[in-house]
Amino acid sequence: QVQLVESGGGLVQAGGSLRLSCAASGRTFSDNAMGWFRQAPGKEREFVAAISWRGLSTYYADSIKGRFTISRSNAKNTAYLQMNSLKPEDTAVYFCAASRSLNPVRPVSRNEYDYWGQGTQVTVSS
Repeated sequence: QVQLVESGGGLVQAGGSLRLSCAASGRTFSDNAMGWFRQAPGKEREFVAAISWRGLSTYYADSIKGRFTISRSNAKNTAYLQMNSLKPEDTAVYFCAASRSLNPVRPVSRNEYDYWGQGTQVTVSS
């Protein structure tokens, strides 16, 4: 089992930045690929970014490419999502997720991930 707790969300103006953190406990964190998803009101949960177990491979949704950066510290059992140049359409609840795989086979698929956090709200005002 892996327990995931997100933090770092909040209210920010368009063009601003936030860094989300996902603290993991339980199963060895370094054995898990990690992902970030988001869900806006009335919409499906969508893929944002993913990272392999050692951080050598990263994956991004087209909508955030060039603005967001996923990273991880296995020493700290934490994954991060640095979000820059935020837009109002980035407003959503952001979830981190862990996969039992070292390298996600289908990083964009929710079915790839076995453990989920409770989410943190990100609101971007115009």
